[in-house]
Amino acid sequence: MLPEDLLLLHVDERTGQALAGAETVGNALSGAMLVELVRSGRLAYDPNGRQLWVPDPTPLPHPFLHESLTRLRAPLTPRRAVQRIRLHVRNNVMAGLEARGVLGVEKRLFGGFVIRNPAVVGEVRTAVGSVLFGHRAPDWRAGALISLLHAARSVHKVFHGDRHELTARAKQIAEAQSPAVVAIHAAIAAEMVVATVAATSDGKLLR
Repeated sequence: MLPEDLLLLHVDERTGQALAGAETVGNALSGAMLVELVRSGRLAYDPNGRQLWVPDPTPLPHPFLHESLTRLRAPLTPRRAVQRIRLHVRNNVMAGLEARGVLGVEKRLFGGFVIRNPAVVGEVRTAVGSVLFGHRAPDWRAGALISLLHAARSVHKVFHGDRHELTARAKQIAEAQSPAVVAIHAAIAAEMVVATVAATSDGKLLR
């Protein structure tokens, strides 16, 4: 599932440390959940009204996907949809990875995880990295994940390399996505601007 893959990308495969802050990961995971719902056919994007809406409310077999879908009954802008599901997505995704035996939470260390299945973590990183570094053409999964990383400004945190080159490549891939993914990308990017401004303001107040 796309949100699970995105969370795995934000975990250092050697140390288990989170590679980005909670707000960054939360925004990105919300976007991944929306893309997964679009992919499932339960959520659609209207480019004219610039809204996400639910054409098919049939319950989904995956409980966490369906839980997010129930929060999106009325048509919403992509940004409002991100805000609506953000609070619940991270815990749901983490619970899914724990149930699969992939990750655990390191309670003694803030922002730390226990990697229980390194092969799964490595597979996701290799698949996405091979696209980002130009070794293969993007498929829908890698393209969407790179677009979400770019929107959350975490490409350079997740992959090693020249920051400007990685960002430029991710931007190119992001711009080639479907209208729905592009709209979700823009929503996450807008939320990241708000988070950055808030963090800067808090820092000024502390000084």
